[in-house]
Amino acid sequence: MPVAPPAAQGHQPFKPLALDTPVTYVRGVGPKVAKVLEEKGILVAEDLLYHLPFRYEDRQHPRSLDELKPGETASVIAEIRGTALLRTRRMPIFEMTVGQGNLAMKCIWFNGSYLQGRFHAGQTIALFGRIEPSRSSRNMKMIQPQFELLPGTGEDEETLLLEVGRITPVYESLGGSMLASRWQRKVIFRLIESLRGAAGAPTLIPEVLPTSMLERLGLPTREQAIAHAHFPPEGTTQTALMEARTAPLRRLIFEELFFLELGLELKRRKGRAQLGIAFATTDQVREAIREILPFHPTTAQKRALGEIVSDMRQPHPMRRLLQGDVGSGKTIVALQAMLVAIENGYQAALMAPTEILATQHYLAARKLLARSSKRYNIVLLTGSLEHDRKRYARSLIYSGEAQLVIGTHALIEEKVDFARLGLVVVDEQHRFGVLQRFRLMKKPGEAEPDVLVMTATPIPRTLALTLYGDLDGSVLDELPPGRTPIVTRSVPGERQEEVWEFVCKQVGLGRQAYIVYPVIEGPRDDQPELDFAAADAEAAQAAPPVPAKRARKSAKKQTALFTPEEMPETKPSPKQELRAATDMYEQLRSGAFHGLRVGLLHGRLDADEKDVVMRRFQRGEIDVLVSTTVIEVGVDVPNASVMVVDHAERFGLAQLHQLRGRVGRGSAKSYCILMTGERVSPQAEERLQAMVRTQNGFELAELDLTMRGPGEFFGTRQAGAPTFRVANLVRDREILELAKQEAARFANQPDDSITEAERKRVWNHLRQAWQRRYGLLEAG
Repeated sequence: MPVAPPAAQGHQPFKPLALDTPVTYVRGVGPKVAKVLEEKGILVAEDLLYHLPFRYEDRQHPRSLDELKPGETASVIAEIRGTALLRTRRMPIFEMTVGQGNLAMKCIWFNGSYLQGRFHAGQTIALFGRIEPSRSSRNMKMIQPQFELLPGTGEDEETLLLEVGRITPVYESLGGSMLASRWQRKVIFRLIESLRGAAGAPTLIPEVLPTSMLERLGLPTREQAIAHAHFPPEGTTQTALMEARTAPLRRLIFEELFFLELGLELKRRKGRAQLGIAFATTDQVREAIREILPFHPTTAQKRALGEIVSDMRQPHPMRRLLQGDVGSGKTIVALQAMLVAIENGYQAALMAPTEILATQHYLAARKLLARSSKRYNIVLLTGSLEHDRKRYARSLIYSGEAQLVIGTHALIEEKVDFARLGLVVVDEQHRFGVLQRFRLMKKPGEAEPDVLVMTATPIPRTLALTLYGDLDGSVLDELPPGRTPIVTRSVPGERQEEVWEFVCKQVGLGRQAYIVYPVIEGPRDDQPELDFAAADAEAAQAAPPVPAKRARKSAKKQTALFTPEEMPETKPSPKQELRAATDMYEQLRSGAFHGLRVGLLHGRLDADEKDVVMRRFQRGEIDVLVSTTVIEVGVDVPNASVMVVDHAERFGLAQLHQLRGRVGRGSAKSYCILMTGERVSPQAEERLQAMVRTQNGFELAELDLTMRGPGEFFGTRQAGAPTFRVANLVRDREILELAKQEAARFANQPDDSITEAERKRVWNHLRQAWQRRYGLLEAG
């Protein structure tokens, strides 16, 4: 047993090393480095162990220079022969020559003056990068390779052991060259060795999963998984490591997702234990629902309503997510659910993200409920209402006279009190944030109201299991009768005159059109309308412009935008860097759309101005609406048959899909034209082709998740969404499904193979470790 040294002034007494030891006491760290690590979320020893390599280099069998082939990515260990800093007109270029025997290879770093003086001839270096052919000789070259100087023969044995003749972990830097891979390897290796303890002693990396579960799933112990995830044993394949499919990595991924899903399962279980409202579904309720239906519901709508009503009958609060693709009829399903609450003597509330959408819901609800033989009292409450009207609306809500309340964030203001709130419907949930949802759910009353979250953004199952893991799910996966498929085309901007003629032809047939732009005006960069990934925009800017001659040639090669009888011959138009809504509004109404009624809508107009424009468009007083993405969600104009998205390469898949959903709402054939600018990145081209290929929102959402990753799926990070140390939702979908099954099994099914001590250990780990990271559970 170690003897504790005297406690120095301002220092903690000595403690044996454990997973919860503050990182400052880990050998090789100290207070100064601990402050840097804290900024990276590394607070205790366990956090350091779960800071895994982002790649691995096979230094057991490094590639020989004569084996290299252009286009492949390879690890090379070679001797530095010489370096030079070349100053060119555009930038300084650092050049290094490395060799193996008589063979040589050049390595090049652009803007590489920071590397001058860091190397000298005779040093051994490990390089990792893409192999490119060299024009000057038959040899190969690497451009911007990642590198690490290897220890010389004078180095200590530990350094040699960790860096030479093995599969070597490579870590993202934790703060400059001092905390790069070499430092991390040493610190993590020593930490693992310290925690493993002496031979025969118990490990200080305690197991948190039941033994029978590990055996059934073929997973290693936690100690083995951590050790081998950092320092893979000989024989581990590079492919399995890079795809995170080795047994140690699978174990750590499963562990992380299992505890996430177990926490969510516990939240669901606690929700079921809360006092809720058991709504009755009498013949009177059924008749009230039948009276308002404007058409025969689809099978999917019947199924979703059945799931919702089944939940509403239970004596605990409903927590359900209603997903539906654009135009699938979510609102009518939600309105039927609200009628169940109203017919039981309770109030229902619908919260929308914008005033336009709230007003539209209000008007649609009035129209549908007018079909009923009963008279329902519907109230609209938004932030822009005049003070007297707002106060009157609040009084109706407080007294209970308002049976159906529709509004925006104004519904969760402190002054709003419901008399008997029974059901809350939250539309476009991802625009509100988790805290606001819970504030609304916990409005006064002995019983918790039921909550139905509605979203028109199709969410891949993997994200739904995490972002909405505490909600049960219903999906509307078919369109109501009468909805026709939308013809989608992607065309270059030089064909815009052809597009404008097509729009004019559609207006001549009595239809209306949207023209959507990514920015409001000119070259300004503070415009929130353009909210898609900046990195992709930069990639588009970096892409070489298509020469005019080649562009014209490719335009001729394309099939006609639509059929010959629908579209006249193409006429080239002048190119512009970035077309904007206000500029094009002026240009189009005096040019291509001269004589048509053209309107303008964007985010800088105040609420009243937006409302006037949208009402005029809905009444058919505007033929062509030039707009930004403010019309992305909720605008319903059945007579609009054309959606033109200009600079479509600047928009995300979810945005494009939502915009396309603004048309095709009537009986007329509808069209979506995705018009591009001069530069289109490969990623943008992939998005556009996906839009042309399919109208299935769930298929597009899966692709969007794959392309952008979960963190940016909604354009900005979802409030309250978990961040992962090991797991990747795109890569690890299969393991997530397994983790969900195992979590439900552990929480709800007795299992004699799991001891009481193991069960207690699992729950303790969930409370202690995961409360700190995600706040999923109440402490204690």
